[in-house]
Amino acid sequence: MRVVLRIVKGLALLVILAVAGAAAWLSLSPPELLKVGNGYAAKIVCSNVFIAGRDPDAVLYDDVQAPGNPLLRLMRVEVDRDGGRVTSRFMGLFAPNYALYRGAFGCTSVPDGDFDAASKATPLVPAQRAGENDAVWPDGEGVDTAAGNAKIAALLADAKLAGPAMRAMVVVQDGRIIAESYGPGFSVSTPLVGWSMTKTVNAALIGRLMLSGKISYDDTHLLPQWANDTRGDIKLSDLMGMESGLAFNEDYGAVADVTRMLYLDPDMVSLPANASLMAAPGTDFHYSSGTALLLSRIWMNKVGDPRAAFDYPRDALFGPLGMTSAVFEADERGTFAGSSYLYATGHDWARFGQFLLQDGVWNGQRLLPEGFVAMMRTPTSSSGGKYTQGQAWLAGPGGGGTSAEFGLPQDTFWLQGHDGQAVAIVPSANLVFVRMGLTPSWLRYRPQVVLKEILNTLQSAKAG
Repeated sequence: MRVVLRIVKGLALLVILAVAGAAAWLSLSPPELLKVGNGYAAKIVCSNVFIAGRDPDAVLYDDVQAPGNPLLRLMRVEVDRDGGRVTSRFMGLFAPNYALYRGAFGCTSVPDGDFDAASKATPLVPAQRAGENDAVWPDGEGVDTAAGNAKIAALLADAKLAGPAMRAMVVVQDGRIIAESYGPGFSVSTPLVGWSMTKTVNAALIGRLMLSGKISYDDTHLLPQWANDTRGDIKLSDLMGMESGLAFNEDYGAVADVTRMLYLDPDMVSLPANASLMAAPGTDFHYSSGTALLLSRIWMNKVGDPRAAFDYPRDALFGPLGMTSAVFEADERGTFAGSSYLYATGHDWARFGQFLLQDGVWNGQRLLPEGFVAMMRTPTSSSGGKYTQGQAWLAGPGGGGTSAEFGLPQDTFWLQGHDGQAVAIVPSANLVFVRMGLTPSWLRYRPQVVLKEILNTLQSAKAG
C-alpha cells in the first residue's frame, strides 16, 4: 500500500509540475498562433461591438469561435466600453492581445499593447452616426415599393439559395432596390465587414487620385524602402493587378505573412514593404493582402498632408456616394487596412456596386477616370483570366469558376471577401447583387447560383 501511495503522490507531483511548466511557458513565451488567435478575437469583437452595436458574447461565439480554428473556442474576451478597449486571452489567462476603438476610424489591433501610441496615430474624430434619411435609395435608405419584385424576394427567402448564416442580401436593378433580405439579428442598418472586398474600394480611392493627376499606373519608386534596389521598378499597375513579384504568404491556416501582418505587427506595411522579389514585376499573379496595404500607404503618401489623407476616403468617395455607414479602419500606426477592414451596411455596399455599374459616375459627376472601371473588368495575363487589373475578380466566389460555367453573363465581375462576402456587378442586366454573411469556404456555398436564379427570373418576366 505504501508503494502505491508513493506512486500516486509521485504522479500527482509530476502532473502539478507539468501544469506549472505549461503555465509558465504560456505566460513567458506563448506560441505565436495563440497571439494571432487572440488578436483576431479582440479585433473582431471590438469592431462588431463599437461599430455595429452587437453583443460581445454573441460576436465571440458566432463570428470567432463557431466557424474557426478549435483553439478559438478557448479564447475569452474582456470589453472595456468606457476605454474602448478589448482584450482577448487564451483560456482567459495567456497570450493576451488587444484592440482599441478610435471613433471614426473604427477599431485597430494593438499587438504591442501600446494604447497611447495607437490612440495618437489617427486624428481624434468622433464616429459619425448616420441620420434618418427616408429618401428613396440611393439618395436615402427608403425603398421604392413600386420597384419591388415579389418573385426576387421569394428567391432571397429561400434558405438554400441564401446560404448558411446569410446576414444581408440586396438586389438592385435599374438603380432601384427590387428586393432585400436580412438574417436574424441583422438589419438594413447593420454595418458588415467586407474583408477582401475592401481591396476594390481601396483601388477606387487610387482612381480618385488618378482623376486629380496625383498618381498614375506607370508610377515607379513607390516606397522609400525600394529606393536603392530593383523593387523600385515595381509599377503601380503591377500592384493593382497583384503582379508585383513580391513574396507574401497568404495562407490563413497557420502563422503566415497575412496573419502576422494583421494581428502581430503594429505597422502592417512593414512586412510587405520589406519583402523580397520572387518574380519579375508584371509577370506572375500572386494574391496578396500585403499588396493592398502597400497601395493604402502609397495613396496616403501621394495625398501628402497626413490629416488630408485620413479624411480622403470620406471626402473623395464615401461622402459623394452617400455611404454614411462606411468605416474604413486603420492599423495601429495609422495606415488604412486596405486589404480587409471596411465596414458598411448592405445598402452602402450596394451603392459602391452601383457606382461601378455606372462607370464611376455619380449624380452626373465623373469620380473615376474614363476607362478605370473597364480596367476593373480587364483580366491580368498571369492570373489565367481570374483577376483584374483593378483589384476585382472575374472568377466568381468559391475558388474559381467562370461566369459561363454558371450561366452568368460574360460581363459579370465581382468584389469578394472572406467568409462569403460578395458583390456582383452585371452591366448587361443593369444589376448589382450584394450577399453578406459568415459562410466559411469549406461549406462550398456559391452565390453564383442565386444570382443565376435572379437573372433567370428577371429575364422570364421580361420575356413574358
